[in-house]
Amino acid sequence: MKNASFRFAVRAFVLSATCFVSGIFGRATAAPDEASPAAAPVKTAVPQRDYEVKPVPFTAVHADDVFWAPRMETNRAVTIPYAFEQCEKNGRMNNFVRAGKALRGEELKDRSNPPFPFDDTDPYKILEGASYALMLKPDPKLDAYLDEIIAKIAQAQESDGYLYTTRTINPNKPHEWSGKERWVKESDLSHELYNSGHLFEAAVAHFQATGKRTLLDVAVKNADLLCKTFGPADDQLKIWPGHQIVEMGLAKLYRATGDQRYLDLAKFFLDVRGPRGDDYHQSKIKPVDQKEAVGHAVRAGYMYAGMADVAAMTGDERYLHAIDALWENCVGKKLYVTGGIGATGSGEAFGRNYELPNLTAYCETCAAISNVYWNHRLFLLHADAKYVDVMERSLYNGVISGVSLDGKSFFYPNPLESDGSHQRSPWFGCACCPGNITRFIASVPGYAYGVRKDEIFANLFIAGTSEIKLDDGRKVSIKQETRYPWDGDVKMTVTPDKDGVFAVNVRIPGWARNEATPSDLYSFLKPEKKAASPAPAVALLVNKESVAVSPKNGYVSLRRAWKKGDVIELKLPMEPQRVIANEKVADDAGKVALQRGPIVYCVEWPDVKDGHVVNLVLADDAPLSTEFKKDLLGGVEVIRGEAESLRKADAKGAIAREKVPFTAIPYYAWANRGRGEMAVWLARKEEAARPLPYPTIASTAKPSASGGDAKTLNDQREPKSSDDHSNGFLHWWPRKGTTEWVRYDFPKTTKVSAVEVYWFDDTGRGECRLPKSWQLLYRKDGKWAPVEKPSEFGCKGNAYNRTTFEPVETNALRIEVQLPKDFSAGIHEWRVE
Repeated sequence: MKNASFRFAVRAFVLSATCFVSGIFGRATAAPDEASPAAAPVKTAVPQRDYEVKPVPFTAVHADDVFWAPRMETNRAVTIPYAFEQCEKNGRMNNFVRAGKALRGEELKDRSNPPFPFDDTDPYKILEGASYALMLKPDPKLDAYLDEIIAKIAQAQESDGYLYTTRTINPNKPHEWSGKERWVKESDLSHELYNSGHLFEAAVAHFQATGKRTLLDVAVKNADLLCKTFGPADDQLKIWPGHQIVEMGLAKLYRATGDQRYLDLAKFFLDVRGPRGDDYHQSKIKPVDQKEAVGHAVRAGYMYAGMADVAAMTGDERYLHAIDALWENCVGKKLYVTGGIGATGSGEAFGRNYELPNLTAYCETCAAISNVYWNHRLFLLHADAKYVDVMERSLYNGVISGVSLDGKSFFYPNPLESDGSHQRSPWFGCACCPGNITRFIASVPGYAYGVRKDEIFANLFIAGTSEIKLDDGRKVSIKQETRYPWDGDVKMTVTPDKDGVFAVNVRIPGWARNEATPSDLYSFLKPEKKAASPAPAVALLVNKESVAVSPKNGYVSLRRAWKKGDVIELKLPMEPQRVIANEKVADDAGKVALQRGPIVYCVEWPDVKDGHVVNLVLADDAPLSTEFKKDLLGGVEVIRGEAESLRKADAKGAIAREKVPFTAIPYYAWANRGRGEMAVWLARKEEAARPLPYPTIASTAKPSASGGDAKTLNDQREPKSSDDHSNGFLHWWPRKGTTEWVRYDFPKTTKVSAVEVYWFDDTGRGECRLPKSWQLLYRKDGKWAPVEKPSEFGCKGNAYNRTTFEPVETNALRIEVQLPKDFSAGIHEWRVE
């Protein structure tokens, strides 16, 4: 992206008891808590730089639509209570109680460490979401429960402001990731600053919702400790956060209190980061010099959002240039069509450029949320709709796929293909994603609008009403009527408090302008036109009069003298579209994805004959139709079509073909009907499909192993290399240097004389290497015996290692593998003849 100018609006940010500013701005202030008269007053009237565009707070946008309003209510009424219940059940709440007892010198029988040192953040995130929910709908019972939680948190805080339960519970032996002293492992695994970041965000949200300072005081005390501990002075620590988010939290706390030290510290944590670190922590290069998105995707997304906050509030253009370059790299080479980021489970990280596997895609729910945070901030900096296009793609696909329709089960990774092994979980040992969902869903309306001086940006199409305040104090109400994303008709009734000139900038989504993404990573496939009439175009009307649709930066600016009752009508074409990927994306070569409006679709097992998906071929000219199914998956628009099903008819590979109808559903709704196959990308050419395999000795065997995913051993998915991450594979990590095994049990006694093994090796990105050695055994008279006269037991990479031996009749085979010293190993596929 060529950034011609970087304009920061310098304005007074006046804090008032009636001003609610949410989303990235947090809330400026609220009435002090009557129960804490001794609390230090919140500072006011702080001039500061900030984003050129200000978000309209979600408390001023009242959704009443068919899509988001039900989700927000499920989040409020189901997911938030359920998540709190899980935190109670799994000891996360009790960690604060135990820490409080330890500080008071009370007898503490249980000094065991929490499973993870960042378990404190789960209650923080859910508390943040619950605070947002209180702003949308008063709930005295929930309000009182939050008071109880905050009291537990406050009692766990040490006298100098330190708050980290694993050390307080057991100071002599805290969690192994934490180190014997404070901060010594912070740049790696301790998460002490990560905990603080989520505390700050929760505290601002609770203050914003209730006006109570109870949690804000805890956060301020902790932040003051950080300001004393970290910084440029000789007696301060120069340590960067191992897991970023404290930068975003400090920025919010700065807005809530006006304390300049918090913004300075946020910038310090970025400035001190790297170099000579590693890609995983985004510390190999200084943040201002980074140009490629690397490492742990959630950490990266949070850091990029924090960099945007610092750029906006300090005017440091180095950070702006860096996040612009990082965005170009991510959106041009590392973004999934669902808006997810983070290709590989190895390090929960970005892959290489154009490395976007589907079956093994990680796409953590938290990473998709961080992608929304980042893109929203870039919109606020640049007032360009391309960032909203990416944000919307994540919102409607990669984010909400992370929670079930009933609000009680979740996805951690969000793959774009499944062999039937994926299912949602009611909770996780590492439960970062459910808490993140609770706080995010409640605040979605806050992404709908933005304001710059006398301009309103209409970004998201959500039915409901909003109260928008222009910079000069004028108030404008906008009422949206729409069934978006199922329908492309949007009606906006504009009601200013007094007639006058201002602008309403209406976003024309990229997908409606024949732009799949603001890069060449994805594009819409346009088969040869056979119809005489052209495809419907975008239409825009004001008071029934047509307006030319010539977007600038993705918006049509309607600047005019507005009066009460003026109506904007936007008509967006909603035909199904075929998406193809850049030819450099190997896993999508010869494939097509379906999209309608902002919704990306998938084909799932209940909606196709025999439940098989990856063997389908969808021809470019195959007709597609749509239908709204109100009784399916909470009410969804489906896409119907006919594909060709392929299967291997014999051992020589002859292909049998059959025409089969299919129904595609929104990707976010998959895995709500049980386990089974699913695919976002369907073959459009036969060579890209995986015909159903012909049964073999190996494929009909029952696999088992000493560790890892045994079913991948005989799934007949052929690897492209030992480092191929596009298919499933078995690995024994984190075990290293041990002796491991895999085993096939045959349905009946079988004569075998050869095996072939394709080893997994992720040198350069993980800790799996080719094995040191291996041997083959067969079951004879109920005991394991080595095969006789075997040929070489090969340990070569990027090829099958074939071993022949004297034929044996057996009902089971076993491979014993010696892992190399200090490394693990794995297997892609194991064949038997």
